[in-house]
Amino acid sequence: MFAPVVALAGALVYGSADFLGGLAARRLRSIVVTAVAAATGLVLLVVAYPAIGGDWIPADIGWGILSGFTGAIAIVLLYACLAIGPMSILSPLTAVVSAVAPILWGLLIEGETLSGIGYAGLGVALVAVVLVGFIPGEKAVRPSLRGLLFAVGAGLAIGAFLIVIDRTSAESGLVPLIVNRSVSTVLTSAVVGILALAAVRGGRRASSVFAAAGARLGATPTGHADLEHADETPSPPPRAAAARAWWLAAGCGALDATANVAMVFALRLGDLAIVSALTAMYPAGTILLASVVLRERIAGVQWLGLGLALAAGAMLALA
Repeated sequence: MFAPVVALAGALVYGSADFLGGLAARRLRSIVVTAVAAATGLVLLVVAYPAIGGDWIPADIGWGILSGFTGAIAIVLLYACLAIGPMSILSPLTAVVSAVAPILWGLLIEGETLSGIGYAGLGVALVAVVLVGFIPGEKAVRPSLRGLLFAVGAGLAIGAFLIVIDRTSAESGLVPLIVNRSVSTVLTSAVVGILALAAVRGGRRASSVFAAAGARLGATPTGHADLEHADETPSPPPRAAAARAWWLAAGCGALDATANVAMVFALRLGDLAIVSALTAMYPAGTILLASVVLRERIAGVQWLGLGLALAAGAMLALA
């Protein structure tokens, strides 16, 4: 019963991290925000390690490395599909696939079983994922085949992250997450370094690569999609805005690392199918925070999704 509560709370924190990442990406490149967030999350996990602990088991270290690469693949595919659009279709599709893949893995491969109310709760949860992830106000456009493939690929990569982390042992504690963040930090920092080197060779300053360019898709270290709330906020003076963006990116990393810890504990306490279904409701945290901070109106369909999310959580807690 405790695992669904932890998973749902973690989903809200994931959504909050995506919200901060989206705001940071107004001023900084998404890859820069992702690199800062990954490094910040790594520092937080290392600081928390003495208190929580974990054994450095070779197999779990390997799973942690693999999860770092699946996360990187998810980010690339996610940004690609959101750049193609439409986000109103591709973002919920990514979230649903990211839930369905681990659900099927848990039920069919790992042999997890649920009660009747549990299976009903999974169905309600998937409907809630679609409704909560809906982006109101965007013009309906039929998605291209390439956009659909990228969205499905991003969802599968996110689902693979959950499956891989679920394979780690309880004795490993925070070790898989520390390894995961180490891989993410190295990969994203390397990309930023390559961009900076190319800028210098092109006669520009290395710091010129930090500024946001192109579509402002947000920054999601876990591969999650944020809503484009950032474009609704007033712009502060450039120097203050830049400093604020770095702090927002760090905050994104801290929240995301916290959500990862909650997700790991939920997986250790409960079933992969249940945890993945509830974790996919992360857009709830984004839209709720946007409502409080930016005074954005929550659409009726999203309120329905939030209500179904709570109902699904209660049903899965009784499963």
